[in-house]
Amino acid sequence: MALSPEELGYWLVFHRVMGIGPARFRALLQHFGDLRAAWEADEKAWQEAGLDRRTIQNLREARGRLRPEAELERVRRAGVTVLTWADPDYPPLLRRIPDPPPVLFLRGQLADADRWAVAIVGTRQPTGYGREAAQWFARELARTGIPIVSGLARGIDAIAHEAALKAGGRTLAVLPCGLDQVYPAAHAPLAARIVEQGALLSELPLGARVEAGNFPARNRLISGLAVGVLVVEAGPTSGALITAAHAAEQGREVFAIPGSIFSTASQGTNRLIRDGATPVTSPQELLEALNWSVTARQAEVQLQLPADPVEARLLELLGREPMHIDEIARAAGLPVAQVSSALTVMEIKGMVRHLGAQHYVRG
Repeated sequence: MALSPEELGYWLVFHRVMGIGPARFRALLQHFGDLRAAWEADEKAWQEAGLDRRTIQNLREARGRLRPEAELERVRRAGVTVLTWADPDYPPLLRRIPDPPPVLFLRGQLADADRWAVAIVGTRQPTGYGREAAQWFARELARTGIPIVSGLARGIDAIAHEAALKAGGRTLAVLPCGLDQVYPAAHAPLAARIVEQGALLSELPLGARVEAGNFPARNRLISGLAVGVLVVEAGPTSGALITAAHAAEQGREVFAIPGSIFSTASQGTNRLIRDGATPVTSPQELLEALNWSVTARQAEVQLQLPADPVEARLLELLGREPMHIDEIARAAGLPVAQVSSALTVMEIKGMVRHLGAQHYVRG
């Protein structure tokens, strides 16, 4: 269940306290039950919850200058949506990574299709070969209904976003700063278009400036929002290699486009392949590697015929374990006839599968 506005305000103020990350968010929630109680507690209770001296000092100072209601008003004025671990709309792929951000800021809209997203990353200084490859893969994946995730950076990132938009597809951009700004600033027009056909995301609070340490953390979200990461071109020290490393740690597929042994821009990608990444030379190869030949076509149909609220509710309930239609109806609080009708349409769209004897699983 989503948080009330009052509860959300306390998540926002804790999110601004230096030294309180995912592990300490969990510790505070487990110890106090909710973050309002944690915010209003004394220092002895904070210590009992596992906070060290420096974090307690930071929290004490923050409590003197931050107000939950002011933080709520700040994000409201900025037109930014806030998602937390408690929110059912929190991206499901991201929720499964180690230490997902407890607070996520969003401009635009997330969609059910984002669970098929593929990240495309690479160098800021691509060759002509890298440009063509990034455009081809992003365009064809987007046409198939696969959302594209990247970091809005110059080079391969921007090329992938642009190609997905031009193909009429979805794209998600993860920023290394607060969502009240765009980095790089020259990509503000591109960011505005992404909001219309996808979303901008950041784990950093409004007002957070770009710092060197933000980029590795941002890269873990790029891979965390995708089922697989494609590295197009990357030099030997490219940040795209950090994204690939995060992907491997998160259990995501890592793909790389082979390049010339004489090109510096391909040294990183060729090394990834040597170390076990899957080489791909066409979008179809990537889809086949993920066993998406059928799933991708179903995704396209779903994008053309978006789910209504009943379909959305049934999708939430269904998983990989078969459920009888009577059980589904009870859980959804809906008449069996209405559920049966919705499931029939959803089966046509590829959202669900009927296993026989009125048992269904997610498509």
